[in-house]
Amino acid sequence: MSEIKVNKISPRAACGTTTLGDSGDTFTIPAGVSITNNGTASGFGATGAASWNTTVKTGDFTATAGEGYFVNTTSGAITVTLPASPSAGAVVAIKDYADTFDTNNLTLARNGSNIGGAAENSIINTEGIAVTLVYVDATKGWLVTDSGLQSEAPGPSFITATGGTVTTVCTNFKVHTFTGPGTFTVNCAGNSAGSNTVDYLVIAGGGAGGAAGGHGATVGSGGGAGGYRESSGAASGCYTRSPVGAGVSALSVAAQSYPITIGAGATSTFPCNASNTGSNSIFSTITSAGGGGGVGTSPACGFNGGSGGGGGAVIPSAGTGGAGNTPPVSPPQGNNGGNGQAPKQGGGGGGATTAGTPGSSSNPVRGKGGSGGTSCITSSPVARGGGGGGANTNSAPNAGPGGGGAGPSSSSGGTGGNGTVNTGGGGGGGPHGAPTDANGGVGGSGIVIIRYRFQ
Repeated sequence: MSEIKVNKISPRAACGTTTLGDSGDTFTIPAGVSITNNGTASGFGATGAASWNTTVKTGDFTATAGEGYFVNTTSGAITVTLPASPSAGAVVAIKDYADTFDTNNLTLARNGSNIGGAAENSIINTEGIAVTLVYVDATKGWLVTDSGLQSEAPGPSFITATGGTVTTVCTNFKVHTFTGPGTFTVNCAGNSAGSNTVDYLVIAGGGAGGAAGGHGATVGSGGGAGGYRESSGAASGCYTRSPVGAGVSALSVAAQSYPITIGAGATSTFPCNASNTGSNSIFSTITSAGGGGGVGTSPACGFNGGSGGGGGAVIPSAGTGGAGNTPPVSPPQGNNGGNGQAPKQGGGGGGATTAGTPGSSSNPVRGKGGSGGTSCITSSPVARGGGGGGANTNSAPNAGPGGGGAGPSSSSGGTGGNGTVNTGGGGGGGPHGAPTDANGGVGGSGIVIIRYRFQ
């Protein structure tokens, strides 16, 4: 059953006005009830408002008083003709639909009325602008009462950038891979509603394996892996990162250029010296230290670095492994090298996730390189940052998983295995007993990988 309650309905007056209720009365219109205005609404206190037509305009047209229009000038400039002979209070509104008014302008044709007091058409050329005009009188004509830009109510904005080798992974993410020096240029820094941080993997050049003297009294140790620094993956989607990235925050970026340094792997020298240590890799505030070099001469202690070089063996003594995570960062960027063992077992270089193992004389075994880290930042699992293996004598594989070079198990010469390019792997140690100096392996060069959400 329907019910109608009315406080007062006055008879229709001669002028055609019907009064509902008394002054101060309130009328409540239930949900679902529609009111159609077939005449002119007045006296409600609202001025300058337009009813927006959501059919996007893509060509010239004549505006109707009381309407707002979304105009797309992507295909070319458009002219909007204002209403002829407008009444005071007439409203027209325009919005740049595709952010193209700056390249293809919109013209407001005055159609006989002034615009802002001038008998001239108006050119609107501000990207993304919305403009509301109200007709006042013959002197001023159409006046702007409201204008604004979409940037005043921003939505999600995402990072856009160039540099390196760029790939798209997992639909919404970009990966920039630098295998040599370059520049990561951020054109748009995005915002927190979209993206404004990047994940990274920064690996330095690996240390070279220690060179052994030709007189047979020395044994080369494995080079340490280049420093391995990684973020947690929180900025750019769920992917598996190495343990090194646990809890590490993503990096905020600004709209600027970031030079990228890729550390070179070190070349083995005899006698061994600090030049056996790899070079740093750098992205923004993240610096990964070059891997410590291995040794094969006295003093036989491995060099410090991102991961430490292994200790060498010089009959009748042996040296300790170099210290990893040098200089120190948190979480650690690498691990210590393994100690050498007399008479002729070189220690393994340290790796990203484990230390190098020492040489052993109980069952003569050369030290094994420490393990690297495995990350899926490029969407596929890749191991990097393995330590180089020490020389002699057991033939079991001893290169650190993740690009480390193996140390030879022969006493008849040869060279240590090289670290793999762009993994930061350490070089393998040089063998003893050769008629000439036996070089250690070259350290692997580093790499920088950057990942972020782009849509």
